[in-house]
Amino acid sequence: MLPKIFRIVGRAQVAIYRRTGGRIGGTWRIGAGFRKPVPTLLLEHRGRKSGKQFTVPLLYLVDGADIVVVASQGGLANHPQWYRNLCVHPDTHVQIGRERRAVRAVVADDEQRARLWPALVDLYADFDTYQAWTERRIPVVILTPRPA
Repeated sequence: MLPKIFRIVGRAQVAIYRRTGGRIGGTWRIGAGFRKPVPTLLLEHRGRKSGKQFTVPLLYLVDGADIVVVASQGGLANHPQWYRNLCVHPDTHVQIGRERRAVRAVVADDEQRARLWPALVDLYADFDTYQAWTERRIPVVILTPRPA
């Protein structure tokens, strides 16, 4: 049931975000984000089987020139589709506000994850809760700038 709700809410947020250039939908204000709003971007990803283009809203952290996202899916047992798609098609785009950027997705290694996880939890405390709810190790994905 949750993945279906995520999909419906996500589609609505993508449409509003695009229409307003992120003025509406550019911050997450649910859960831990209620007291401390979290910046949100739009991530494009190509279906690994279908080849179709999809877009999802995700919370993000800026780490130097890189952007960091978390494949938490609310602590569900399986990785989100966008994560599995990026593993096959890592070259993609993100939109932050009105700016669209070309990026390459790389899954953080153990050392990178250990460095980034505390900052991600500081950004959005529910990430720790999601990790406690699932047996899978929630992936951290680093989106590195690339030439368009």
